[in-house]
Amino acid sequence: MLKYIMKRLLMLIPVLLGVSLIVFLIMHLFTGDPAALILGQHATQAQVAALRENLGLNDPIYLQFGKFIWQLLHGDLGRSLMSRRPVLDDLCACFPATIELAFFSLLIATVVGVTVGVISAVKRYSFFDYLSMIGALLGVSMPIFWLGLILIIVFAVNLQWLPVAGRIEIGLEPARITGLYLLDSLLTGNWEAMLSTLRHLLLPGFALAAYSMAIIARMTRSTMLEVIKQDYIRTAHAKGLTESRVINHHALKNALIPVVTVIGLQLGFLLGGAVLTETVFSWPGLGSLTVNAILASDYPVVQGSVLLVAVVFVVVNLVVDLLYAYLDPRIHYQ
Repeated sequence: MLKYIMKRLLMLIPVLLGVSLIVFLIMHLFTGDPAALILGQHATQAQVAALRENLGLNDPIYLQFGKFIWQLLHGDLGRSLMSRRPVLDDLCACFPATIELAFFSLLIATVVGVTVGVISAVKRYSFFDYLSMIGALLGVSMPIFWLGLILIIVFAVNLQWLPVAGRIEIGLEPARITGLYLLDSLLTGNWEAMLSTLRHLLLPGFALAAYSMAIIARMTRSTMLEVIKQDYIRTAHAKGLTESRVINHHALKNALIPVVTVIGLQLGFLLGGAVLTETVFSWPGLGSLTVNAILASDYPVVQGSVLLVAVVFVVVNLVVDLLYAYLDPRIHYQ
């Protein structure tokens, strides 16, 4: 197992190099001049040229990329071209907000998706089955930004049940321990901050979870339908076990392996989808930071953001692979 884990972690190196190169080339070839954007439209050519020289933008692309890789090997992601702050500081400030939103959405998608999928499989061709699959089709079809705007109009503007944007009400921020407001509120016993955080999480969380919820529900239903036809399920019924015990202890565990794969992949999708969700709901996370950096041609911030998401995605896939052994002891790692 340890050998397998080390092998997967070593595979992270070429993945990060490839991602870095692709993002670096795209940002340099298809975006504007960051020096001109920083100085504004009234800057002279001499001022722009001086700033480009100061930022190292006049160096050949391969030298700029080599410098970035050298800094990366030393744990330095460089400095933002706009704020002149270390990129790592910006990522540490914004990433907890994205992680909180992504995991909250994943929790909603997993609980609702697996539950709906199991019930649909057990009550196949029932009214609930048809209704849930129609809902899953809608969830797959609706764009995140459109659903987010609809939720804002209905629940924030018209009904005024939930806030429009932000992570928490101003002045209620808990003492920073992890950067995750829900966890920090729990650790400090600040229940007012926890309630405010939950209220701010609901709309972006459901908007982001809709697609993943639909995918998980459909996958769970499909795998459960295959499992409940197996001989050992009929044997469990013949032994006189209750329906709930057969489903929960025999069918569901064996049906979860492909579902766990989908859930792991959905976390990567949620981190990517957070870009749109955070923009719509003014959520101060990694997505908003990346969008602003792209608009400003801030290469170091964009590269750092994409690399961070890539690392999280690879690590999550590794964890999913390791969960297979728990769900199915027959699986061995080479």
